[in-house]
Amino acid sequence: MIRIGEIDHVVLRAIDLEAMQHFYCEVLGCREERRQDAIGLVQLRAGVSLIDLVSMDGKLGRSGGAAPGREGHNMDHFCLRVEDWDEVAILAHLKAHGVRIGELGSRYGARGEGPSIYCHDPQGNMVELKGPAV
Repeated sequence: MIRIGEIDHVVLRAIDLEAMQHFYCEVLGCREERRQDAIGLVQLRAGVSLIDLVSMDGKLGRSGGAAPGREGHNMDHFCLRVEDWDEVAILAHLKAHGVRIGELGSRYGARGEGPSIYCHDPQGNMVELKGPAV
């Protein structure tokens, strides 16, 4: 039997690695943990998980086929649980950084039903920011 504990990491192929790293580090508060420039990989710490950014012009990125774009993305979305949820402050922060904000609502997640905000990174990947279960 396999028992899944949590998301270990998500891998995003990046057309503009610098813009993506800025969004995830400066806007969402991740931090760079490890870099392997020889293969075009930057690993960002997101709580207990990692977000791996793969440069499209690096060895790994080139092996993955066409770049993500307007007609196709790497995934539908992924969700990051946010500690100390304050929806008003989160929305103000995102807006101050020019982040495109999507739907707000209550959604079911790993810890139950609770508030969430959809937003988009610089490449259009949808990121769900999830609050506590209510």
